[in-house]
Amino acid sequence: MISLISHSCYCWRLPLRDLQQLLQENTSWGEGRSISDLRLMLRNSAAVVSVWQKRELIGFGRATSDFIYRAVLWDVVVVKSFQGMGVGKSIVQKLLHHHALSQVEKVYLMTTHQRGFYEQMGFEHQPGQELMMFKRNFCKER
Repeated sequence: MISLISHSCYCWRLPLRDLQQLLQENTSWGEGRSISDLRLMLRNSAAVVSVWQKRELIGFGRATSDFIYRAVLWDVVVVKSFQGMGVGKSIVQKLLHHHALSQVEKVYLMTTHQRGFYEQMGFEHQPGQELMMFKRNFCKER
């Protein structure tokens, strides 16, 4: 049985090693995230959703939000063997209906390879917009 959990403000109590392993094994962008950084990331997220099969973390997603104008979906990931079963769709829907996002005018996300997946849920490609990024070069390892 699969359980979908929308976490409270104590989401940083999630089993962080499980989250670290999920990101490490199922993404390219989430590799190398430290436990302390994951804890901080969760504390500063407005909405967090996890998906479990028994005691195994099989999916995760989070969002940041100003609760009225803008929100951004981040880190939506599903274990490869569970992809195509509706788990990712459930994560996104749960995030969009979370109180931190339910009244927001625009919800953004960035994706490299999953544009079709998000378009099925009503997201639209914005051809007139350009992604811009300011990246810090940290000298020390985090």
